[in-house]
Amino acid sequence: MISIVIPAKDEVGNIGPLMEEICHALKGVTEFEILVVDDGSQDDTFGEVMRTATSQQCDAKAIRHERSTGQSTAISTGVLHARGKYIVTLDADGQNDPADIPAMLAQLPHIHTEHFCIAGYRKNRKDTAWKRFQSRFANKVRDALLHDGVPDTGCGLKLFPRETFLRLPYFDHMHRYIPALVRRMGGEIFISVVNHRDRQVGVSKYTAWNRAWVGIVDIMGVMWLGRRAKIARVARSQASWRD
Repeated sequence: MISIVIPAKDEVGNIGPLMEEICHALKGVTEFEILVVDDGSQDDTFGEVMRTATSQQCDAKAIRHERSTGQSTAISTGVLHARGKYIVTLDADGQNDPADIPAMLAQLPHIHTEHFCIAGYRKNRKDTAWKRFQSRFANKVRDALLHDGVPDTGCGLKLFPRETFLRLPYFDHMHRYIPALVRRMGGEIFISVVNHRDRQVGVSKYTAWNRAWVGIVDIMGVMWLGRRAKIARVARSQASWRD
């Protein structure tokens, strides 16, 4: 089973169609569940999740935070409640395309490492020129400092083992650094080119300035974590038995 974890805040107009697309993309492909974490929405996002789950007859759960605690906490809540061996995350705004998930799942038989992350890469982003420039600049700076090898760490569409996520250090905004944190623990990173779509309803919860200032602090923190990491690779293991 895979668990689709979607952090959502005030996305009543987007979450229903997104859930329908997920069901259409994955029915007959794999066993799955959808977990939508309503991060203190002021609208009826929670109710829309349950209405869509009923109409689509899919395995879905809505979890509501009492107050907004941020995207990373919402993802963490979803993972903690997930039953699947693998987690797929995507944004609730509908810009990530669920039709890309089967291609990511198809990579799993070829991955032979315990800890890994398949990171989506929005090669053709449907954003303004200014936002695309900001993203390219931020990704180049981040990669130069963290060496995570990911061209688009801000893409919400990612796949990783649940146990891998549970071993990562938690901090606010850590969802943007999952590939770097996985690499820090000795895991491997794989890239999957994915579709990117226009937002149809609502507005982004982020601004350029809050991304920039928070990002500077976060990168410094991840660099510190990386320097402190000690990766042990077992050279020999032997068991003893008693009669």
